[in-house]
Amino acid sequence: MESSLEKMVDPTLAEMGKNLNEAMKMLEDNQRKAEEENEKKYTRKDIPGPLQGSGQDMVSILQLVQNLMHGDEEEDVQSYRLQNVGEQGHMALLGHSLAAYISVLDRERLRKLTTRILSDTTLWLCRLFRFENGSAYFHEDSREGLLKVCRLVIHSRYEDYTAEGFNVLCSKPPMIYISSAAREGLGQSLCNQLGLPLSCLCRVPCNTMFGSQHQMDVAFLDRLIKEDAEAGKLPILLVANAGTPGAGHTDKLGRLKELCEQHSMWLHVEGVNLATLALGYVSSSVLAATKCDSMTLTLGPWLGLPAVPAVTLYRHEDPSLSLAAGLTSSQAVEKLRALPLWLSLQYLGHDGIVERIRHASQLSQRLLENLKNQDFIKTSVEDELSSPVVVFRFSPELPHLDKLLPNGQGPMITGNERYVCDTLNQWLGEQLAQLVPASGVDVVELEDEGTCVRFSPLMTSAVLGTEVQDVDQLVDCLKMKVPVLTCTLQLREEFEQEVRRTVGLSYVEDVGWPGLGVVRYEGQNEDKREEKEAEKITSGLLRKLNELESDLTFSLGPEFGGEKNCIYIGMVTEDLDVSELVETIAATGREIEENSRLLENMTEIVRKGIQEAQVQLQKANEERLLEEGLLRQIPVVGSVLNWFSPFHASPKGRTFDLTAGSLESTEPTYVSKVQGAGGTPPPTPTSGRAKQKFPGQKLFKRSARGSDGFSETSSVSHTDDLGREPQTGASPAGRETPDLLLGGAPPAEETAEDSPGETVLMPPGSNEERESLR
Repeated sequence: MESSLEKMVDPTLAEMGKNLNEAMKMLEDNQRKAEEENEKKYTRKDIPGPLQGSGQDMVSILQLVQNLMHGDEEEDVQSYRLQNVGEQGHMALLGHSLAAYISVLDRERLRKLTTRILSDTTLWLCRLFRFENGSAYFHEDSREGLLKVCRLVIHSRYEDYTAEGFNVLCSKPPMIYISSAAREGLGQSLCNQLGLPLSCLCRVPCNTMFGSQHQMDVAFLDRLIKEDAEAGKLPILLVANAGTPGAGHTDKLGRLKELCEQHSMWLHVEGVNLATLALGYVSSSVLAATKCDSMTLTLGPWLGLPAVPAVTLYRHEDPSLSLAAGLTSSQAVEKLRALPLWLSLQYLGHDGIVERIRHASQLSQRLLENLKNQDFIKTSVEDELSSPVVVFRFSPELPHLDKLLPNGQGPMITGNERYVCDTLNQWLGEQLAQLVPASGVDVVELEDEGTCVRFSPLMTSAVLGTEVQDVDQLVDCLKMKVPVLTCTLQLREEFEQEVRRTVGLSYVEDVGWPGLGVVRYEGQNEDKREEKEAEKITSGLLRKLNELESDLTFSLGPEFGGEKNCIYIGMVTEDLDVSELVETIAATGREIEENSRLLENMTEIVRKGIQEAQVQLQKANEERLLEEGLLRQIPVVGSVLNWFSPFHASPKGRTFDLTAGSLESTEPTYVSKVQGAGGTPPPTPTSGRAKQKFPGQKLFKRSARGSDGFSETSSVSHTDDLGREPQTGASPAGRETPDLLLGGAPPAEETAEDSPGETVLMPPGSNEERESLR
């Protein structure tokens, strides 16, 4: 068993399994074995498979855990990314194991140990983040600290709350103020946990004319507080941001603190920018957070520590109220939550903690410096000198557009300009995250700016191991994608105009599609075709377009929410010939529709021809009965009569011409012994703009973007054998049309040599009669 453990991929699991295996051997005794033997005699069929019997061995269980963690070995390694767990991460994981082990100590020793761990961790965090004389509450959910702080404030402001409960709140309802830029659902979750109605929550708007658009409007907040106080309500708490969840902006914490002191309110601050308090230089806007009443720190992502709790630092003089609010606990096990942080902070030391936060801030500054000179990129950064969060978006309204577009034209944007730009920025963010996964960029929706790309290394760099070269690669990828966005945005209008003026095509407006546009092939029929027929033509058109040698991507659209029976065209480049693209789509659609119609017509013609042939063969049989007489139809008598007096009758066959769709007599064939050729079928429609294509040149490319003429790029044939140009005397299928002979047969030598591919249907009669015909 030990050798099997040593072969496991994960050394941590192997070591843990080895230790636990030895412990199990020490605890085994004969009585346990006897009990297991008795339990084997009693089994239940509804017990799950892994629980049946005497249990699994340690190696099997850990192997199962490893398979669940790492997945299938054949799975692409790039499809998932595990957290970069270094030695400091192992210290945090060790803390959880030690906490479970320490909890079995005797009560007095456990109390001393937990008190030491809690006091040390609280002192270190207060010193690191400049929060003097504070207490700490460790919690798994990052919102739980604010919840306990609210309960503390309610206990402090309502003296009889412990005894009366909600009755004291009815006469004077409490009011909690939260920024409109706060993380989504925070206020509603807070009211639900406290048992308060949503009317006790007030969302404060952000500035729209002065200052940052993501900072809380202090003057408006002051007016709201006064109105609530006059209405008989009690303002108790304000939640501010030092780094909004979206753009990373910091509220005016100094002015907010003065306002809270004026109205006897509690000020709670949270946000990613609080991490910079550990640095030597701190901006004045963030430094004001040290004067607040409480703050929540999320050290796990900042320092790359897995499974460590969040910390809420607060200042309050009454320990009994803190105990009543749940910020402190008399249970020693609750205090062991700080153990993973206690171990990790000692392992990193002051220099290690500061270095990780400083590295993340330097990554943000490097990206911001590269974005300043990037055309069509707009940044939303509060403080360019020290902002740890960089938010940017593609903005076609910026200058220098004439450098990339021909003839100095600006981007032709439809009336849904905002939605189109949001869609393009969504595509840009997804592309950057896919091309540079180590950067940790993501897409964020902001109320004023719209869809943006966010780079927040304080939350991702320690986990993903982001380095300077990753930021440089991110900038290079951005420089490659911006020209594609500008050209696609400009050509969308031209593509719409070309489609609307082309017969057989209709333009579909879809502002949520990141690409050139959406087109539907309507065809030449005025009648609305069936759904299945439209799907068949659309799928055939998509297949033909994807077979072309071009740089474009054609698809049926998104999996959910897309229009039916449409062709979605992806991003394009500057040298795209929109006219050629639209004409090729229309010509290819006509080819598929005509070929489909030709096959349907041929099927109908053949069906009617067979029915007519059956009727004529039946009439010929009746005429033959009249000519031969009734006696010749009797098997024995007819044979004797035919022997003495043979009956000679000319064969009356029929031939069916697939091209003409007519049923003709075979008498000319027997007279001339040559089968006549049918008429020449109409030519199959093909693309009307066949251009010369140079070797290695893609389709839909024009040599000069601003010229009126088209490039020498040619359009290859889009059809199968059914769509090829027919030769003289050939059928639409590209070969000689066979005739269907009904009721007669030419001589054997002509059948073998002159009339290949003919199908002969003999008139009914006996074998002797067929011999007489020969």
